[in-house]
Amino acid sequence: MSILRGKHILLGITAGIAAYKTASLVRLFIKAGADVKVIMTPAAKDFITPLTLSTLSKNPVISSFTEETDENAVWNNHVDLGLWADLFIVAPVTANTLSKMAAGSSDNFLVATYLSAKCPVYFAPAMDLDMYKHPSTKASLETLQSFGNIMIPATAGELASGLVGEGRMAEPEAIVNHIESHILETMPLYGKTVLVTAGPTYEAIDPVRFIGNHSSGLMGFEIANHAAQLGAEVIYITGPTHYKTDHSRIKTIPVVSAEEMYTQVHANFQSVDIAILSAAVADYKPKTTATSKIKKASPTLSLELEKTKDILASLGAIKSHQLLVGFALETNDEVANAIKKLKSKNLDLIVLNSLNDAGAGFGGTTNKVTLIDKNLVQTEFPLKSKAEVAIDIMNELLKQFNA
Repeated sequence: MSILRGKHILLGITAGIAAYKTASLVRLFIKAGADVKVIMTPAAKDFITPLTLSTLSKNPVISSFTEETDENAVWNNHVDLGLWADLFIVAPVTANTLSKMAAGSSDNFLVATYLSAKCPVYFAPAMDLDMYKHPSTKASLETLQSFGNIMIPATAGELASGLVGEGRMAEPEAIVNHIESHILETMPLYGKTVLVTAGPTYEAIDPVRFIGNHSSGLMGFEIANHAAQLGAEVIYITGPTHYKTDHSRIKTIPVVSAEEMYTQVHANFQSVDIAILSAAVADYKPKTTATSKIKKASPTLSLELEKTKDILASLGAIKSHQLLVGFALETNDEVANAIKKLKSKNLDLIVLNSLNDAGAGFGGTTNKVTLIDKNLVQTEFPLKSKAEVAIDIMNELLKQFNA
């Protein structure tokens, strides 16, 4: 999963030979999970067809202010399109379009949309060597950057004219990497590391049976993904669950037992800035584990259980700079029990949910939580999806970071 997932990307294509590369660029944006729309200058259609780009982007391609498909011309709204975009990338951008963008000369749909855009604008110049080095081109590049636009520099190599030097549009992969890196640097958790635990633990009785619980791991999964979307590097330690993430900023460490989770959490805790322990770790485990399957020879079976290590309390005892977050699933005296846990385990925040609330707790896709910070300030939220709850939790932690 990419930081571009879910983004609205508007790709503007101008009339340069490098336009043929934009088919690959659209595919990369789509693969990253973005929604892509393409606009072109009229002359750009001589280098790559709108049909190719509309097929890849799954959206119509626009190159003029009107669609004259019949006697009733339909106006293409450049203002709405500029407002729709989360990111606007102009690639390739020719010397001609550069000068128009710099001067605000909106004689085509692409430049009019650029002037209407409220989002970050990236541009990737592409032209021949002497054109790229010309003082007017340099002035246009400097002007666009002075407006806050982000240049993706041209590279050196063999050009269409046969000359060798600067002027080649950056390769599609390099453009995507440049945009992702720039976005990450602006994210609130960029440079931070977040540890998230998720799922249940299974405590073996024998090789085929275990003590476990009904945790699906969805809450921790959503927290890990949202932390990564905020720019953090995430260490995701998860018990047995079917939720899998392919986010490039998430390192997944699978575990089974409480002991394995304890070991992995402590192996990584000192290097993190935030630890969010949402896993439903078993409180007890069999004192001994049978080496072979226990036969059904008796009408009853007695197991001697012993406490597992308290991971949250052990971290509270050694934390230095870390923000430590725990969860409390309660059935009675919910707030009092959550505050007791917050204090006794030296937490910065506790997420309280009650099994008495419909839609909260294990197994479902929703949760209803109350956040309690170390100053005992309580913030209660209505029933929401677990993805939305993850956003609420991370927003609260961002407040603490910025306090």
